[in-house]
Amino acid sequence: MPVFVHSRVRHVLVREAAVRRVVQKLLASVGEAASEISIEFVGDTRMRRLNRDFRQKDRTTDVLAFACREAGGPESPMLGDVVVSVPTAMRQAVSLGHSLNEEFLRLLIHGLLHVVGYDHERGTKEAQRMRGKEEKLLAALKPFPRLVKL
Repeated sequence: MPVFVHSRVRHVLVREAAVRRVVQKLLASVGEAASEISIEFVGDTRMRRLNRDFRQKDRTTDVLAFACREAGGPESPMLGDVVVSVPTAMRQAVSLGHSLNEEFLRLLIHGLLHVVGYDHERGTKEAQRMRGKEEKLLAALKPFPRLVKL
């Protein structure tokens, strides 16, 4: 189950091997141990462009998920791509009163759940189901592994 990790930011060191291990554990937890996924860490400018181009929302966001299964086509082990905005994650961590590391974990979990079919925008019941799964997966990662270094 390859996990492809790439960081496009310079001001925060993303510990790519640690991210890979965490995402592999998460994939196994959601029954996708044999699947592949791509994780990318970007700045707000790139995230805003992606959000505008793919969601028609001209603003940055914390995480975007691009699910391959939703695109149709031949079956593939590739689940999709998860893109995390590092500056937005940093602001949210401060605002929410937890560490940047925990915020990264929350965003990775959120994006991963999107690529495997969860979607909080489908309604209240689905949002509650997704939120419950996020909390369960996060709790299973304690003590939290270090994914970033400032």
